[in-house]
Amino acid sequence: MTWRNAYKVAWAVALTALLAACARLGADSMAAPRATYTNPLLPSGPDPWITQVDGVYYYTHTLGNRIALWRTVDIATLSEAEPLVVWTPPENGLNAHSIWAPELHRLDGKWFLYYTATASGFTDDAHRAVFVLENASADPMNTQWIDRGRINTAYAGIDGTVFSHGGKRYFVYSPYTDTDTSLAIAEMANPWTLAGRETIIARPDRPWEQQGGRQIVEGPEFLLGPNGDLFLTYSASACWSDDYSLGLLHAAPGADPLDAAAWSKSPQPVLKSANGVYATGHNGFFVSPDGEENWIIYHANSGPGMKCTSKRAPHIQRFGWTDEGWPAFGEPVAEATPLPVPSGTRRSELNRRPSPRQIPAAAPTSEPPIR
Repeated sequence: MTWRNAYKVAWAVALTALLAACARLGADSMAAPRATYTNPLLPSGPDPWITQVDGVYYYTHTLGNRIALWRTVDIATLSEAEPLVVWTPPENGLNAHSIWAPELHRLDGKWFLYYTATASGFTDDAHRAVFVLENASADPMNTQWIDRGRINTAYAGIDGTVFSHGGKRYFVYSPYTDTDTSLAIAEMANPWTLAGRETIIARPDRPWEQQGGRQIVEGPEFLLGPNGDLFLTYSASACWSDDYSLGLLHAAPGADPLDAAAWSKSPQPVLKSANGVYATGHNGFFVSPDGEENWIIYHANSGPGMKCTSKRAPHIQRFGWTDEGWPAFGEPVAEATPLPVPSGTRRSELNRRPSPRQIPAAAPTSEPPIR
């Protein structure tokens, strides 16, 4: 080959590489839009909860007579995930019936499931309490859960949650007090034991917390603001009311969470029925897999007058922050509206992989007990 031919070949190779690079750039600039989902995620799912760890979502909700977990890397395909029953209650005892509002938390390198239960032989509020299960496995789908028993709260109550702040861990729940329910907080000695005093930080003293014939504040959930503000959302009024909604408590940065005077209440609900979505309540929070977006999950009904049944379904939507650093939830998005999935979501066949050893599922209940 002469030097002229070699020169031509070299130019041809360079030109081919340049054109391929341009084609890749063009393809990137015309990349497919982010995948979408629509609400509700499932046709049934009262008291829903999502924990997202390393890009994997773990989901659970009230089933009444057992606790199950769903696992997926793409929340848009939650309905394709195979639920795994990880715990069934004993036939008798303090935690035998009305298994409500499970929450999955990763604490101290272990998994903990907090849930509400009622003692066998009773259906009244005085025999309801919050209990916790522990799992030392790296995978919460492992069914080797240890029953740590009842949280040592001062009152009977429901809807326990935990959060860490300022090097301490706190437990918040909804005790039955002189009103139907209140919100109380206490410091924790470990994930299943309270230490020190228990403080009532909110009572249902607003008209929008007294709909449906009862005075109720329940389902507290912690949210840390971008400026260090402390927030607690909670569900207000009876769950069978279309006016069931979310309220908000706020404490300034640096405040003592155990000081009742540190908490102030939003004058109106921060999420309520709108756009054909009714009885918005019992929420949780999670972040997108890449950590860039904040999301809320809550249950709602698809029409008025549907009350407090298993037809309550899980909804999720992204939320932002005001200039002052307060959460801005907006209105519930109408059902069947396409929305982008959380940023950083990846696709895989995780949903369809065989599940670990299943505990035989208890017979399903068509209607979890009304509360």
